[in-house]
Amino acid sequence: MPIYEYACKDCNTQFEALVRSDTVPECPECHSIQLEKLLSVFATTASAPEAPPHFPSGCGGCPAMGVPGACSMH
Repeated sequence: MPIYEYACKDCNTQFEALVRSDTVPECPECHSIQLEKLLSVFATTASAPEAPPHFPSGCGGCPAMGVPGACSMH
């Protein structure tokens, strides 16, 4: 059951509703079914790092020499 965001065309109330495929949502304020489905925006909790992480350089004793972060010993 997906959650959708709606705006009521009669009273301009915006709300979210958990909607099953066989139900028609209604406004919680005026109980109208004249609704406009809004574009939902997903929230994120983490922000992208400002700089890429620093990987230690290889020790020179393995085939991963020179490949940042490829050596399992570091």
